[in-house]
Amino acid sequence: MTVGTVRLSDIAIGAQSGFASGEDNPDGVLQVRMNNVTTEGTWDWSKERRVPATPQQREKYALAPGDVLVNVTNSPSLVGKSATFPGRAEPVVFSNHFVRLRLDPVRAEPDYVRRWLNMQWQRHIFEGLCTQWVNQASVRKEDLLALRVPLPPLPEQRRIATILDKADAARRKRQQTLDLADQFLRAAFLDMFGDPVTNPKGWPVRSLGEVAAITTGNTPPRDRPEYYGSGIEWIKSDNINTPDHYVTPASERLSAEGGAVGRTAQPGATLMTCIAGSRSCIGNVAMADRDVAFNQQINALEPRSSVLPEFLYFELLLAKRLIQAASTDSMKGLVSKGRLARVKVPVPPAAMQELFSDLFRAVAGARRRLGADVEGCSALLESLVRQAFHGEA
Repeated sequence: MTVGTVRLSDIAIGAQSGFASGEDNPDGVLQVRMNNVTTEGTWDWSKERRVPATPQQREKYALAPGDVLVNVTNSPSLVGKSATFPGRAEPVVFSNHFVRLRLDPVRAEPDYVRRWLNMQWQRHIFEGLCTQWVNQASVRKEDLLALRVPLPPLPEQRRIATILDKADAARRKRQQTLDLADQFLRAAFLDMFGDPVTNPKGWPVRSLGEVAAITTGNTPPRDRPEYYGSGIEWIKSDNINTPDHYVTPASERLSAEGGAVGRTAQPGATLMTCIAGSRSCIGNVAMADRDVAFNQQINALEPRSSVLPEFLYFELLLAKRLIQAASTDSMKGLVSKGRLARVKVPVPPAAMQELFSDLFRAVAGARRRLGADVEGCSALLESLVRQAFHGEA
């Protein structure tokens, strides 16, 4: 099916910029701000701002169901994110960070246009249109309206929007299940053991050096090519602190000889970032589920008989503040092996640890399967979007 294109200005019966307000007024009108529109084109009302507005402002800047809001002022990477206003039970206006597109209902389906705009944002089209200054960038309304939109007949637009909404809904449901799994594990740990930072249940405490063998990684000399090759994965800090709990696949590998120089860890070890460009990254952790080598920014903690691997990993995940408290006060975060070994953590009875470890393995396994489903749904949605706006749907 061949689809012609039109300018946004051809299908917009109105394109209105919002208004700025530096005041807050609990009795004022709800104003859409940058953080209320997500990068997925949905709405986040967790932070609501109300501002004073005259009757003329309330009328001029009012949002109606079906209006498409385009974020035209933001950081360069976020300019262009868009959302269709679904309506609210109260009046809503919008800030000067947005342009409100009110579309011709005879020619354009709002959700179709919004999906197309977000595709342009994902392709960094808006970054190319930006006028940039310190920390922010903006797209002129004239440049926004000059963009050319593929415009099939209105029934086809609605069909495409419905297909994309259904695919997106399937992805969101799986992502929500993933989020619930993480919340469940955290809640279960805190219920069984309490916060490891404050130890409210009064468990005996032991130093990390007592409960785990600690090994600092190393980087083989780059001028020795025989150390690098197709052998063991070489883990770095960006492979740690993942939502999957396990270290992500490495982009580089060491030979067997290089692995001996780089130091290796076995499945069950907790890998922890102990040197980082900022203190906030100190204490990031992930579990090894395979043999890996790791660099000098990472310490591996291989549990001794007093703690189980899954318990130790999750305890350290929640005890990040304890690790950061042991870091040096330099701009570059650092927790030496000696300091790390002296950090004290609660050690509850082995039987309770085993219960949590069983739970962790079950949830982590289900999470991995769900994660694969989310990736599959995301890939499907991306494919459908590409097809839809190239006339292949």
